[in-house]
Amino acid sequence: MSTTAKLTFRQWLQLPEREGTIYELDEGELLMEPSPTLAHNRIRDRIARHLADFVQTHELGEVTVETDFRLGPDTVRNPDVAFIATDHLRRIDADRSPLEGAPALAVEVVSPGNSDQDMRKKVSQYLAAGSKAVWVVYPAIRSIEIHHSSHTQKVEAPGLIIETTAFADVQFSLSLSDIFDS
Repeated sequence: MSTTAKLTFRQWLQLPEREGTIYELDEGELLMEPSPTLAHNRIRDRIARHLADFVQTHELGEVTVETDFRLGPDTVRNPDVAFIATDHLRRIDADRSPLEGAPALAVEVVSPGNSDQDMRKKVSQYLAAGSKAVWVVYPAIRSIEIHHSSHTQKVEAPGLIIETTAFADVQFSLSLSDIFDS
């Protein structure tokens, strides 16, 4: 992380937008991250496209990318991809940012600058705030960790992601080859 400072949620809301910078609030600590690379965005977009097609087909809610979620009083996270279930959509104002509450599924694509400790903290924050699943995608080693409150599963390419917890017991599956291969 390039710069850190302690802020309240209200102070975070007042930050000016800076092109190419993503702001997160980690329990009062301001995190400023540079825009992701093209390779990062390709993987993010592939995941988002497959999830969006599935969610739309089954009328489960909405998939979004790079959207702020308020996970706690002074915690705002911006997952690369998020699935918001229909019941959550009914309780939020889609015209406000950040959205209140955790997405049912948060997906984080790891960049070279992300530390393991930071990723573990994000996973913990998402799950504590109500996410049913968190996927941590490791492009460099072509694997994904699937975190649920009760267990973690690691899938390596060309393996298959199988997720039901985040989707009200409707089974989603996706080959890692569809994510990592061009």
